[in-house]
Amino acid sequence: MDWYKMSFYDATSPIMEQLILFHDYSMLIISSILSMVFFIMIKLMKNNFFSNMILENQKIEMIWTILPTLILTFIAIPSLHLLYTMDELMNPMVTIKIIAHQWFWTYEYNDFNQVEFESYMNPSSIIRFLEVDNSTPIPINCQIRFIITSTDVIHSWTIPSLGIKMDATPGRLNQISIISNKSGSFFGQCSEICGMNHSFMPIMIDSIPIKYFISWIKSFN
Repeated sequence: MDWYKMSFYDATSPIMEQLILFHDYSMLIISSILSMVFFIMIKLMKNNFFSNMILENQKIEMIWTILPTLILTFIAIPSLHLLYTMDELMNPMVTIKIIAHQWFWTYEYNDFNQVEFESYMNPSSIIRFLEVDNSTPIPINCQIRFIITSTDVIHSWTIPSLGIKMDATPGRLNQISIISNKSGSFFGQCSEICGMNHSFMPIMIDSIPIKYFISWIKSFN
């Protein structure tokens, strides 16, 4: 995605693909409603006929009661389906614990021994305010579980292209899962105002083939 684009990031996970489709579906419904309302308003302004004797019209009242209910149903059903899909956790292959600090992140791979590191912003990076000194590798096409918490104030761990946004709350463990279906580096930032250096705690995920992920894990031993 280029800097001048106003649309979403390119989806790099199935959940984000569904979020973009749901957004486009909802905007189509909203645009249709707005177009119809503006059309009726213009027709009423140009209409020269009027009547002071119309007191009720049961047919119109039924339409403007039933039609919004149907529209909300068409929006609510895919919305709830997507919401429950995002919370579904089948059998994660890797669990990563993310601990937020002012103002950096700590990552712990709980399935492996002694795999833990801190991630700070790299001030000399090419991509300003987004690159870090230690990125977070994950295997591609595998379900990854993130357990997120904080040691001080509320932070928010966010990767837009993966469709992830989860608060890091002190004294609480929040859980979210992803499946990355594209390889590459994906960037995000803390999305909760957590202090004066809030904009200096970026997130960088490297989605790599599983054989390279295993080699990276073995390098800690």
